[in-house]
Amino acid sequence: MELDIIDVHFDLRDIKPKEIEEALEDPFSVRFLPDVDRADGEGRFYALGRTVGDRYLVLCFRTDGKATRVISARTMSEGEQRFYDRKYAELR
Repeated sequence: MELDIIDVHFDLRDIKPKEIEEALEDPFSVRFLPDVDRADGEGRFYALGRTVGDRYLVLCFRTDGKATRVISARTMSEGEQRFYDRKYAELR
């Protein structure tokens, strides 16, 4: 997967590109269907994922199957983390 992080709207000093890649490749990540009802016609995907360093991230991105353009990334809220942990427990 090629990761496009040019001109992102978050601080890359806070969330490293490697962490974004790890969260996207998390086998237990929770993915949401794209919102295709956007005015610009681009579907955006959302994912809750965890890094190898046990950091929980929320990602908004679009992909064409080859490259992934990250639109935003942030640390999960407590509620989002509980949701992720509950889904993780169901899959284990």
